[in-house]
Amino acid sequence: MKHPRIAGMIFNMPQMVMPVVMDSVISWAKKELQINIVNAFPSASSESADMAASGFGQRSAASDAGNNGVAVIPVHGILVSRAGQLNPCEVMTSYDRIAEQFQAALNDVAVEHIVFDIDSPGGSVPGCFELAKMIYEARSIKPTTAIVNYMACSAGYLIASACGRIIVSQTSIAGSIGVIAKHADLSAALDQQGVKITTVYAGAHKNNLSPAEPISELALQWLNDMVQGSYADFTAAVALYRGMKVEDVVATEAQVYFGQAIIDKGLADKLEAPQDAINGVVDEVAAMRAKRADKSRTRMQMQADEMAMKMAM
Repeated sequence: MKHPRIAGMIFNMPQMVMPVVMDSVISWAKKELQINIVNAFPSASSESADMAASGFGQRSAASDAGNNGVAVIPVHGILVSRAGQLNPCEVMTSYDRIAEQFQAALNDVAVEHIVFDIDSPGGSVPGCFELAKMIYEARSIKPTTAIVNYMACSAGYLIASACGRIIVSQTSIAGSIGVIAKHADLSAALDQQGVKITTVYAGAHKNNLSPAEPISELALQWLNDMVQGSYADFTAAVALYRGMKVEDVVATEAQVYFGQAIIDKGLADKLEAPQDAINGVVDEVAAMRAKRADKSRTRMQMQADEMAMKMAM
């Protein structure tokens, strides 16, 4: 098999991504990694595979924090743990890069509001929960807004939910609060090639999810346990960040919602076009700065009047 590390990132690991994206990745893997996938196992906590994830263009909202006090962080495409996993031919964003930009915005005194420009179907589990927690815990430091421009699904939605406010447009897609994992069984393809692999191992789980043989009941249960554990963490985190009941998050059954329906489900706060949303944030910061300036001028004037009275006495 070509590129075993990439294959390891795709298969046998819980993913917070829309199934149609997962299927597209598998189709790519069959061609580029030279594997013939005989069986793929989706977890019960997965989204409907009927939902298409294409049709939206990529947009990055420009920001000049030095002038308007707003930092815009792009969260585009498939989400991966590290920058080294990025494919230059695909739209991708790494959690470590988002965290780096977010921390820089928090430390920048010129930044007064942080906006996440989100257009993502989701991605890998590792690193996502840590990033979301970082964003959530920073709410008390600086206000954060997620603008769904135009997709925030699975891991993309978890990042959005960690923000203090979520704005969606009429055609935005959000939700897909579910986890999925697949196993590639290459044993039939190997048999056709006349290849027989014998594995010697110690420890009942050491050979779990080997692509050279059909998945065992033990390995299937282990993979399902990982998926269910990630799902429990996912739904609990969204419930905490959005102020919802866990059972209400679970009740979405990893469905995706559009426009106003996202707000009706409690998954967003406001309906507004992306450009209007970013303009609104800039206006909010400008109004806050003007209010501070007025207070400062008033205080200086009071101090000047007090000094003038003392000099007149």
